[in-house]
Amino acid sequence: MTAHTWWLLLILTVAIAALIYLINSRLRVHPFVALILVSVGTGIAAGEPAAKLAGSIEEGAGGTLGDVGVTLALGAMLGRLLSDSGATDAIARALVARAEPRRLPWLVGAAAFVIGVPMFFEVGLIVLLPLIFSVARRMEEQGGTKGSPYVLLGVPAIASLSTLHGMLPPHPGPLTAMTGLHADLGLTLGVGIVCAVPTVILAGPVYARWIAPRLPDVAPDAELVAQFTGAERQPAQAAATAGAGASGGPGAQASAEAPRRTGVPTGLAVAAVLVPVVLMLLRTLAETVLDESSGLGAALVFAGEPLVAMLAGFVFALGVTMVGSARSGHSARSGHSGRSGEETRASLTDSLKSIAAILLIIGGGGAFKQVLQDSGIGDAIASAAEGAHINVILLGWLIALLLSLTTGSATVGIVSATGIVAPLIGDGGGLEASLLVVAIGAGSLGLNYVNHAGFWLVKESFGMDLTQATKTQTAVQTLVSVLGLAMALLLSVFA
Repeated sequence: MTAHTWWLLLILTVAIAALIYLINSRLRVHPFVALILVSVGTGIAAGEPAAKLAGSIEEGAGGTLGDVGVTLALGAMLGRLLSDSGATDAIARALVARAEPRRLPWLVGAAAFVIGVPMFFEVGLIVLLPLIFSVARRMEEQGGTKGSPYVLLGVPAIASLSTLHGMLPPHPGPLTAMTGLHADLGLTLGVGIVCAVPTVILAGPVYARWIAPRLPDVAPDAELVAQFTGAERQPAQAAATAGAGASGGPGAQASAEAPRRTGVPTGLAVAAVLVPVVLMLLRTLAETVLDESSGLGAALVFAGEPLVAMLAGFVFALGVTMVGSARSGHSARSGHSGRSGEETRASLTDSLKSIAAILLIIGGGGAFKQVLQDSGIGDAIASAAEGAHINVILLGWLIALLLSLTTGSATVGIVSATGIVAPLIGDGGGLEASLLVVAIGAGSLGLNYVNHAGFWLVKESFGMDLTQATKTQTAVQTLVSVLGLAMALLLSVFA
């Protein structure tokens, strides 16, 4: 390593420190602005020509948003449609109906796993809270539960939703990492699911059985439980207000839900959730088995593109919404109203507001990544890692963990870590790139504490104090992070 290489690595270290300081200082600079400022400063310090630097920032931000932005927007609208139509509620209740008490944590975790495919962590939890509170209150009335039933059911939901949010496309973090590392979509989905299932089991129902007896006093506010479980409930408004007031997180902004709809058949609800994932997996099958130049192969490859798959899922969910509205409108005794086109459009508009900040952060991260590459810092990182023999999967996980912890944003952790480790895998592709996507996503979840929006949403929704929230939200997401890394390292043996 030359002196110039060491100088570039020093610039990178200072840039990361400056990013953390800007976000956490008294100024509380928005992460997007901080990323752009750091990108400019890094490029100038590294000696990148000023004329080229502006182009690097524009190319990085525009390219990343071009790959991820539209897909993310469609995913946000898909999640809102499924929630408003009652599709997610139908799935959850079908899974836990008439279940034995000992199976309930597993079934709530399974419901969260399915529902979490198109939804952010905060929004997915808000959607599930009515179910969790209803079943937990029933368990309280029956008695015999060791510890808090709210913890027993809430922990599996937290584990499932956080795992999917951090480790599997089409969620914004994994999708951004996948794009930056040029990882194969189908392979990333496949290894993500392989890593996610044991992670969810151990950090969810298994940990819940251990921690629930140790937190017997955890119970949400009685008025909140009544609001979530009563006949005239307005799901999530009170809990989301508490979470948003405490953290101001983007997920909490999408929290005000419409009255519960139950006109959607369960089969249609499940299909609406799985359409994008199935199309993406079919694309991989077509690329592996079929001739891509054939009519069927080309059609499946096109349909499995993330943008097209999410669009198809959105259109299907829109049809599900229409079915639910029609069924509700013809049921005079159901007590549930149909949904007008104007209400649907307003709801979709609101869902896009909740991801505006995430889109900007992703764009800023893309700019930072491009500056690192164009200024030569990326080559310096590759040279240093090669000389130190650092496992790239472990390195990606650790960088994402530290940046997420210090900035309070999993998205910042993912996009920054992706830019830093991207030079280490060349053109990307293959199993190693997909496992690195999973590891970076898992790293962004760990040590989730008071500077994260999700921490406050869980704390306020379940009526916990700081210690109790640390033993649930922080502990569960750290378990997910470590187990996700362990699974990625185990699978890397075959890379």
